[in-house]
Amino acid sequence: MPAASMTIAEGRPNTKDSHSSSSSFLHFAAGLGTGVLSAFLLQPADLLKTRVQQHSGPTSLVQTFGDVVKGPNNVLTQLWRGTLPSVIRTGLGSALYFSTLNALRQRVASSNILAMNGTIRKNTGTDSSSSLPRLSNMANLATGATARASAGIVMMPVTVIKVRYESSLFSYRSISEAGKAILKTEGIKGFFSGFGATAVRDAPYAGLYVLFYEQSKRRLSWLQSATPSVEELRLPTGMASSKSVSINFLSGVLAAGLATAITNPFDAVKTRLQLMPEKYGNMIKASQRMVREDGFKGFFNGLGLRMGRKAISSALAWTIYEELVKRADTRLGEKSKGIV
Repeated sequence: MPAASMTIAEGRPNTKDSHSSSSSFLHFAAGLGTGVLSAFLLQPADLLKTRVQQHSGPTSLVQTFGDVVKGPNNVLTQLWRGTLPSVIRTGLGSALYFSTLNALRQRVASSNILAMNGTIRKNTGTDSSSSLPRLSNMANLATGATARASAGIVMMPVTVIKVRYESSLFSYRSISEAGKAILKTEGIKGFFSGFGATAVRDAPYAGLYVLFYEQSKRRLSWLQSATPSVEELRLPTGMASSKSVSINFLSGVLAAGLATAITNPFDAVKTRLQLMPEKYGNMIKASQRMVREDGFKGFFNGLGLRMGRKAISSALAWTIYEELVKRADTRLGEKSKGIV
């Protein structure tokens, strides 16, 4: 049996499969690059979302935007305030997330228990837009949540600095100044303000995102496979690149929109806790106070901005990530065939 084929008796990919050959460094580098790019391009949306969420009571996006551009610096400087901590957080966070997620998915994909349940299938053929292993819904949910929670713990101090940089409640001039100020006034625990709400937001978001993303890819791939193009019929490796990119990007937009809408209340609570920990205390107290001050609609402040930013950033990151992995695996496969 060829080395890159599926072991039927075990129901899992052979360990010599070309997909498993892609290095952990590739996934780390792909995550880092996509994270840095999306963080820089979408920083204004992130800043505006933080400003909208920082105050109790109704706050309009138009008014918030006007307040930002009227600041002491030029418009670009005002809108891209906090870019450095944002790039560090998102870049390294995405690198850790994608490399951890890949390791978890590979481990799950080689699990005998899941294989016996028939939940694993390698994405191959013209009906797939991905080269990543296909897992069960529960496996997608669990691996996404675990990877994101792990990355979130490591990046939490940078996340707190990032949010405060973006807020108008603080006027830090550098990352070192922000770190010293937080350490002096709040101690080490200050760097983990809002950790509970962040974990409750990020883990379910990432789990739901991977679940919705994989389901959307599967359905969109199935729809397009009903009428494959002449180019695809001639391709032994699967779907045409242009179609796979379109399917992955659209799947990313849809998945991010759904996951963001579900988890936005935790994001609103997290922002209040990271900006005003003395006032809001913990996640439960903050939730209760927000209901008293703003009603339940307060949990959805900044939803439109967050959905737009998440939809674009997640779709961009995952599309580029998948293409980089697919191209790397293709080259590794070609080299392997050349050696044989």
